[in-house]
Amino acid sequence: MKLEKEEIQKSVLDFYKDIAIGKEKVKKDVNDLAKSFGYSNEELKSIPKEANLGLGCGNPQEKSKAKESEVVVDLGCGKGMDAFLARKYCKETGYVIGVDMTLDMITVARKIAKKKKYKNVEFRLGEIEHLPIADNIADLVISNCVINLSTDKKQVYKEIFRILKPGGRISISDTSLYKHLPESVISDPKMYGT
Repeated sequence: MKLEKEEIQKSVLDFYKDIAIGKEKVKKDVNDLAKSFGYSNEELKSIPKEANLGLGCGNPQEKSKAKESEVVVDLGCGKGMDAFLARKYCKETGYVIGVDMTLDMITVARKIAKKKKYKNVEFRLGEIEHLPIADNIADLVISNCVINLSTDKKQVYKEIFRILKPGGRISISDTSLYKHLPESVISDPKMYGT
């Protein structure tokens, strides 16, 4: 049984909404998970702890850190963990835009930024297939285990290249398959978010 795009999108949205409002929780220590994905102790100490959801699959800035004064866009930013880390690297002269399709995630990320008085980071509601960002604005686009959730990956990459400045960089941490998944996983909409 093949799932429809709308079913998959709703399942992903519902899963992350439940995480954002605390209805679902990651069952492991989020710092231990983050360290196993490539984040250093120093990086984890530099970001607000409530932004670390333990949901990524790597550290997109491990290979390509934001540089001072750069504009960084974080796709599927959640509560802002990677956006806040990028903010650290691009310093006060840079700017970070986090985009997420889950209003609850964006709301929490905005509250954290306001509480911490971060002036050079903002969070926008939107889908990664249709980014609410102008053309040629980003020096670096990062994403942490989010593109694999899209039902139209080709469109995501079109959007990434639209918003990148000439010579801009992409740093993505994501998952891929080495073998086919069983039908029981493919036909279960709840498996798309987890």
